Amino acid sequence: MTLETIKIIFPYAAIVAGVGLIESLLTLNIIDEITETRGSGNKECVAQGTANILSGFLSGMGGCAMIGQSLINTSSGARARLSGITAAVMLLVFIMFGSSLIEQLPMAALVGLMFMVAIGTFEWASFKTFGKMPKSDVVVMVLVTLITAVTHNLAVAVLLGVIISALAYSWENAKRIRARKYVDEHGIKHYEIYGPLFFGSTTLFAEKFDIQNDPDEVIIDFKESRVADMSGIEALNKITERYKKAGKKVHLRHLSKDCIQLLEDADDIIEVNVLEDPTYKVVVDRVKKDDDSKITRPFNLWEL
Repeated sequence: MTLETIKIIFPYAAIVAGVGLIESLLTLNIIDEITETRGSGNKECVAQGTANILSGFLSGMGGCAMIGQSLINTSSGARARLSGITAAVMLLVFIMFGSSLIEQLPMAALVGLMFMVAIGTFEWASFKTFGKMPKSDVVVMVLVTLITAVTHNLAVAVLLGVIISALAYSWENAKRIRARKYVDEHGIKHYEIYGPLFFGSTTLFAEKFDIQNDPDEVIIDFKESRVADMSGIEALNKITERYKKAGKKVHLRHLSKDCIQLLEDADDIIEVNVLEDPTYKVVVDRVKKDDDSKITRPFNLWEL
């Protein structure tokens, strides 16, 4: 066991582990739909990983939940843990004592069996929804299928599918940022931001402000928004810098705790000019109660 050996083994081990987890979770999802139950994906992953690690130390082979065997098991009426234990024990018996009999089964019969499993597990109804689904989802489905068929590597196909889905999700959310604008009775202009502020929406966010024509005091309200990353913090910094150069004051309101934490983490890099948020306190006006009295005055809430 050397570092060179680990470098050779690790990529293949990571791919096999990824494929095993993906297939196990897919199998769990299918079985839950058939049995109308709900399994624990976290327990499955932890148990499978622990068992495979211990199996490796004992010179054994790793394994995962198999879609074919699981479907045959459930279609035969299995619903409890005993069915899985029985299947494992019988598989051990076949390998140790029945290998000569198993070898007599023609490969064509096993191929036919797997074709029937594939036909049974395929979501045929998905073809009907292609016209109603977002184009990005259709592209991801087709691409993952093609990559799996060409490379025979499910882990790489799923990883690429996740990356493309994440990019498509970011693109869609980047277009959802909005700003409601109004001027109150004190002549202060309010910008109420809607939608997430992250790397994909910073350009649209900056376009919402009319710095030259705004009054001397501006409030940017993030009650319905959230600053998600450092690009959003940088966008806030640029806006406040532009207002500062124009001689105007900016208030940032209703920033969430994680946004404030981002601001604190970026303190050495980014300086936000003005950061204000309203403080809420509860003032209680109590009345001394007599023994026979159950009347108390209600709580009053003021924004200070």
